Amino acid sequence: MSDTEHIRAREPTIGRRSRADYTGGVYGSMLAASVVVGAGALGDFPRLELVGLLLLTGVVFWLAHVHAQMFGARLTRLRPDRTVLVHVCREEWPIVEAAVPPAVAVAVSPLLGLDLTGTLWLALSVAVAGQVGWSVAAARRAGAAWPLVAVTAAVNLVLGLAIIAFKLLITH
Repeated sequence: MSDTEHIRAREPTIGRRSRADYTGGVYGSMLAASVVVGAGALGDFPRLELVGLLLLTGVVFWLAHVHAQMFGARLTRLRPDRTVLVHVCREEWPIVEAAVPPAVAVAVSPLLGLDLTGTLWLALSVAVAGQVGWSVAAARRAGAAWPLVAVTAAVNLVLGLAIIAFKLLITH
């Protein structure tokens, strides 16, 4: 069986996993929160720079994950072809999607009358909420029972709150 045939034979399983696997979104939200904290620790900067930093960081990490997945496919003796590449790109895309809501929060913050500090807190809150939301969506799509959904939401909230604690430590 060729590599492409092997991938196509696994597509029903891969397709289900892709629709249920939002781990990239959880990761991307945590990454966005970290970018906001790091950028805020540097002092004043234009909002447009933070929007760009959030989106570009998401894209760079997405590319890094795609590269790692493709390299992993090669190590498992699969010849990475276009089908595999497209699948991996789609599977890892939530990393980029997770950067969009915090970037939008930064972009609309002037309309809400927020200063730089308020903008950073809004973006950080949106990123943490996204992290919890992605984890809940992943658990529900995977068919997890409600108690497990609550546990994954709580774990991701605690991780997000840890990032917020780091921000408080850095800025105070």
